[in-house]
Amino acid sequence: MGITQTLLRSRAVEALTSPHGVDRYLELVNPMWAAKEVRARIVDIHREVDVPGHPPVATITLQPTSSWQGHRAGQHVQLGVEVHGARRTTRVFSVSSHEAGSGEPFTITLRANPDGVVSRFLVEEAQPGTIVHLSQAEGDFTLPAQVPDHVVFISGGSGITPLMSMLRTLQRRTHRGRVTFVHYAQSPEHQIFAEELADVARSGYGVEVHLLHPELGDPALSPAWLERLVPGYRDVPTWACGPAPLIDAVRKAYADPGTEDLSEALNLEYFKPPTVSNGSAEGEVSFRRAGTTAANSGATLLEQAEAAGLTPEFGCRMGICFSCTAVKTEGTVSNVLTGETSSLPDEEIRICVSAPQGDCSVEL
Repeated sequence: MGITQTLLRSRAVEALTSPHGVDRYLELVNPMWAAKEVRARIVDIHREVDVPGHPPVATITLQPTSSWQGHRAGQHVQLGVEVHGARRTTRVFSVSSHEAGSGEPFTITLRANPDGVVSRFLVEEAQPGTIVHLSQAEGDFTLPAQVPDHVVFISGGSGITPLMSMLRTLQRRTHRGRVTFVHYAQSPEHQIFAEELADVARSGYGVEVHLLHPELGDPALSPAWLERLVPGYRDVPTWACGPAPLIDAVRKAYADPGTEDLSEALNLEYFKPPTVSNGSAEGEVSFRRAGTTAANSGATLLEQAEAAGLTPEFGCRMGICFSCTAVKTEGTVSNVLTGETSSLPDEEIRICVSAPQGDCSVEL
């Protein structure tokens, strides 16, 4: 850290620039100057997939401010934009480029969700030069310091992004072990990173690429198929990311047939929580600040709040960014990802992955 950065981050300068903070003044001079906050300039926007009638997918290259501390392969970042003068909206995206250090450029790869304000803006409207706001990189869905000799990556759809970050990182490190890369896409035309993966498949060097399209007759994920592909796969370190149906299949495949406990070798990340059907859709849900009460549908509290006409803050809808944290004052909730339940009063919960069981009251 240079002497200028040290001074800008000092308590004395912070006191002099109160209440706005030094970053507010630096931003007025140059949006890429920052002492503590993290911002980035969009450098490039590259369309990965553009199938007529389907949401496009693009890779966004970002040049962060020097306050960016870098990322590990598999991590995600919270990205905020002000769209058409509206208040800043923040969403979570996985980093798709190889691991990088402080201030180094990186990429995110995302689909323009038809209902998504941020993703549609980034893919369809943003231009090079656009400034966005960032968090530091977050998340534990990462490679260990000592990478095993054989790893398995399983992904579906946009879930490929953190695993591509891992694959690119291993290639950059000249990993000498074996990588089995399995990815499911709707069709060859919907395949993200198609050219790069084709090059990887041709080059070999210990990486086996299996691009599967079940609608064309390719096999669905099953224990029998995985065993043929990777004998003893339950004991091979595996990272899986994708939509809920794929992750459900992975969980079943990696469950111990005797106890149904998941293999310790399995690392999971959802891109969307599974649909809730907990059999406890009874009672009422009370949103205390809004003064609204509704019959418990069994869905997550975020979904039930939205159905009641509320607009609670959220970021990822996957339980990883903590933007939707609220206080549950009464009742029992279950985590739709882990199945764990909690009945503690006045506890902070993530409403995007918490489903009420019976009567429940939350500060929304």
